[in-house]
Amino acid sequence: MTKQQGISKTRRRRRGGPVGSTIAGARSDKGAARAASVEATAPLVPPAGRCNGTAMRRAMRRVSQIYDEALALSGLRSTQRSLLVGIARAGRLTMSELAASLVLDRSALAHNIKPLERDGLVEVVADEHDKRNRLVALTEAGWAKLAQSQPLWEEAQRRFERAFGEEKARAFRATLDYIASPEFALRLDCK
Repeated sequence: MTKQQGISKTRRRRRGGPVGSTIAGARSDKGAARAASVEATAPLVPPAGRCNGTAMRRAMRRVSQIYDEALALSGLRSTQRSLLVGIARAGRLTMSELAASLVLDRSALAHNIKPLERDGLVEVVADEHDKRNRLVALTEAGWAKLAQSQPLWEEAQRRFERAFGEEKARAFRATLDYIASPEFALRLDCK
């Protein structure tokens, strides 16, 4: 910063220097720098709406808000209910099997299971046939929590389908199921 830039407008008036010229010049310099920065990073920033990952994450946040709001009375978040439903569908299964069915890595699954285990909704025990494996199952309290949350989930489902359309929602789920499938994962590995 030059000495003149650090002097207030009043002091510059008294000295006879141009008032506002330094400030305006600094603003135009900042604008030019910002424009140059945007121009330089343009290849790094895709056009809005172009990134599939960003679009899906934004949509998922909106959908999670709908379901989380509806499930709040049960004390569950949509992610927790999703885990309970996944366990309920499969019965007693290993952490690896559950992680694969939910398209999660084991450490993320273990992190998400801990609060459910702490609250007594799931039990995690060593497999008696292979002590290296840990089996996950719903407890009676877990089944009760799932039953309590069911009508709340159904309301969230109806709300989403009213806004989005039933047929579009069905097609959307089919697309998402395909994206989560092993077949799609194999296509990603193809060159």
